[in-house]
Amino acid sequence: MALVGCLLLLWSLPLAAISYWALSVLRASAPDPETTLLVVVGVGLVGGYLSYRYGTTQLLSRLEAVELPRSHAPRFYQRLDDLESRMGVDSPTVAIARLPMPNAFALGSRRGGVVVLDRSLFGLLSLDELEALVAHEFAHLERYDAFVQTLAYSVFRTIAGLAVLLLSPLLVAIMGVARAVAWLRGDPQSWSRTVVGRLLGLIEGGVVICLLLATLAVRAHSRRREYAADERAATVTGRPVALARALRTIQRTADPSAGLLAPLYVHTDDETWRRLLSTHPPTDDRIERLLERPRHDRDRAQAREA
Repeated sequence: MALVGCLLLLWSLPLAAISYWALSVLRASAPDPETTLLVVVGVGLVGGYLSYRYGTTQLLSRLEAVELPRSHAPRFYQRLDDLESRMGVDSPTVAIARLPMPNAFALGSRRGGVVVLDRSLFGLLSLDELEALVAHEFAHLERYDAFVQTLAYSVFRTIAGLAVLLLSPLLVAIMGVARAVAWLRGDPQSWSRTVVGRLLGLIEGGVVICLLLATLAVRAHSRRREYAADERAATVTGRPVALARALRTIQRTADPSAGLLAPLYVHTDDETWRRLLSTHPPTDDRIERLLERPRHDRDRAQAREA
């Protein structure tokens, strides 16, 4: 065990030194910090753009989504043409697919976007409800919501990768010393309980916390955009109740706990973390906001007349 511990030191410390030397060479040839930051952000943006473009194509291919012909839904397309004239989108493609549950989502931007609808929605929703649901997706295309979130994730991943790279000499040295000390003590499994191992745990915990905070920030922005898309769809169509009905129908169809077998399912009361990490706000909250809108509009109209 002592021999293995010494070998670990002889392996890890030179490796950490080589890593430090390589980073020193890169730092000596690197531009000023401002330019370096711009390069890192630029690489993240380019990577996010390429990932979004090719990822969108691959996703549509995996879902076997096909464009909905106008001849199959003429009245539906008449509603969409009216929506396009009132919203900042340019003839998005409407595709249908067999999704795991009734759902709709938008990909792309206001130019050349795609709205994917589950086939079952045409049997579950009325024409007014379908129009309101598509208006919600058009609102996402107007503001480039999915694209912006992909770029944000990409930039953060690039910065996080650079931070791990800069810390790699320290991490390699700490890991090697911790494991070597554990072998020298005759208990290889105790390396994480040593002082050096605990220091490594603190560093890893800090990285995890930073990742979690960034994820929470992006998810919170996503939930705000869902509320904004609901508001935009309600304003454009003038039918907030139709969108609320569509959301309720999708919720009841997708949630098995809403059926007759609800008492047989196990429910958990603590949903705080699930809410914080969700990209969408609770459907009940969205429906409540939409149903409050007509009452608010009536009160405002009465206040003006008074």
